[in-house]
Amino acid sequence: MSDSAEFLRWFKDIKITDRPSVGGKGASLGELTGAGISVPPGFVVTTSAFERFLKANDAEGTIRKAIQALRGESTEAIKTGSAEIRERVRTMPFPEDLAMAVGEAHATLCEGDARAPVAVRSSATSEDSAEASFAGLQDTYLWVQGADNVIQSIRDCWASLYSTESVSYRLRLDLPEDQIAMGVVVQRMVMSRASGVMFTRSPTTGDRSMIAIEGSWGLGSAIVSGEVTPDTFLVNKVTGEIRGRTISDKTRQHVPDVEKGGVRDIEVEEDQRNVACVSDEELGKLAEIGKGIERHYGSPQDIEWAVDQSGAIYLLQSRPETVWANKDAKPVADTKSTAMDHVFAAFGKR
Repeated sequence: MSDSAEFLRWFKDIKITDRPSVGGKGASLGELTGAGISVPPGFVVTTSAFERFLKANDAEGTIRKAIQALRGESTEAIKTGSAEIRERVRTMPFPEDLAMAVGEAHATLCEGDARAPVAVRSSATSEDSAEASFAGLQDTYLWVQGADNVIQSIRDCWASLYSTESVSYRLRLDLPEDQIAMGVVVQRMVMSRASGVMFTRSPTTGDRSMIAIEGSWGLGSAIVSGEVTPDTFLVNKVTGEIRGRTISDKTRQHVPDVEKGGVRDIEVEEDQRNVACVSDEELGKLAEIGKGIERHYGSPQDIEWAVDQSGAIYLLQSRPETVWANKDAKPVADTKSTAMDHVFAAFGKR
């Protein structure tokens, strides 16, 4: 296997079973691509590349040892220790062979346009698994332009594996540090007119006959950051009927900073603030896509979507719905040895 093939994998060559080498997000995007879902094209910088980076800069494994040494320490100690490691990772040299592989793949993805914008997204190996979800604990960088900036963003994504929240989470779950690694997704940006999330099971009631869709103007980062209250819709899976509709006063939106790169926060035009960010036709298309993805995976999904300026719908992520799945997995009542034990327990007696 060539270095390039070991360090980089294109979405079209990735399946959901490849999570150990590309992380949760990368595996999901590859699986969706293979299933014929419209996903912005991209590649994943693999966990082998991450290990190559660590080996080149930390052959003695001092970073992982330092994280393991934080078990049982105070929140303040974890905060200080993780901050030191993050800064160290951000400034480590990027191995030459890795940089060359990323540069070549970036040029292919952007079809020779060095300034074509991409998203650089963390994809941890334990992300979105049934046992643990790192979703939201690592960094994403939007509208990144130029190979050098992409490489720095990849390094920053790796550094975010050592955020206080991420380190605290895996210490709490007692996850082996030597089994934690990160892939990084590099993906063409969608010039989003509207973005949001979709749950193929009602997140409030658990009703599996309903699809809940949330959205707002611009990039989805405005919803994730809590800067805007999204529009919400409920669509019946069977009939396609829109059973609920709440249009919010959407005063802010995130849009690409075309000149400087990254994202700008701007005001929504007055006449658009109380207008639905997606049409009924687009809601219907989103619901159909959501049903198809749920059928593909065989379980309810939490899906990120975007609609571009032309009205084309793209999927940016799909992960298992966990809130109601976890509730379903718990027994309705504690196991008792006899029927009368349940009766006594109900009255506080044993």
